[in-house]
Amino acid sequence: MKDHLIKATANGIRAYAAVTTELVAEAATRHDCYPIAAAALGRTMTGGLLLAANLKNKECLTVKFAGDGPLGNVVADASSEGFVRGYVDQPHVDLPLNNGKLAVGEAVGHGIVSVTRFTGLKEAVTGSSEILTGEIAEDFTQYLYTSEQTPSSIGLGVLVSPDLKVIAAGGFFIQALPDVEEAMLDKLEENLKTLRPVSTMVHDGFDAKQIIGAIFAGMDITYFETTDLTFKCQCSKRRIEEVLMSLGKNDLASLVDDGKAEVCCHFCGEKYQFNKEELTALFNVSQMG
Repeated sequence: MKDHLIKATANGIRAYAAVTTELVAEAATRHDCYPIAAAALGRTMTGGLLLAANLKNKECLTVKFAGDGPLGNVVADASSEGFVRGYVDQPHVDLPLNNGKLAVGEAVGHGIVSVTRFTGLKEAVTGSSEILTGEIAEDFTQYLYTSEQTPSSIGLGVLVSPDLKVIAAGGFFIQALPDVEEAMLDKLEENLKTLRPVSTMVHDGFDAKQIIGAIFAGMDITYFETTDLTFKCQCSKRRIEEVLMSLGKNDLASLVDDGKAEVCCHFCGEKYQFNKEELTALFNVSQMG
């Protein structure tokens, strides 16, 4: 099943659901993530995509979990077009299971979750809140409530197999609209009590529409557009060249003397090689300004 996100409403409540197995698996492979890092990064990327679904065309956001746990920073960039990329500072963290589950909360630790929205205005807008549990989904929910005054519910899940492969990932976002009736909120609450973990539903073959169907069981659902989701980084050799040219004269000259350089993109792990000839040309161009 290709990764995708779908939007829907039911009786004054809106919901987005996403299947993100392939893009989370790609990120985990690119960064050589151990299971805990794969789960934390996958949940963050999926949550970022769910928040970005609220943005207008070609707008994007950055989510950063800056916790004091062994994972360090967990970061994701997501766009309204369905593109996402991300990284975790320490992908090789391994902790004992917590009640049979990956100890993501312990690995993330306490700190601050921030969301920066790039909406085409001159200045980006950043909101933040405390990391409550480090389990990611609850922290997104808390962020929306405290920073954006939007009571919402977010569910996220990543399932990693015994051979350390990401085999299911997904999430959902639910928000009550101003005209919702109390009886509908009660119905939704009952549905959520019996809802299976989102990663279990995805592993059992549920697509995003079926996940929303389970959330809104017994309610009058209207489905809207589906967006394809994919792991995509904006890095390129040209962009890396610009970074190198922004280095100080001495630093760039030192690279020329070394005769070669390798630059690795933080977000996707792509490696870019530069030989002496290329570095000399960059040095010469940088000095012309």
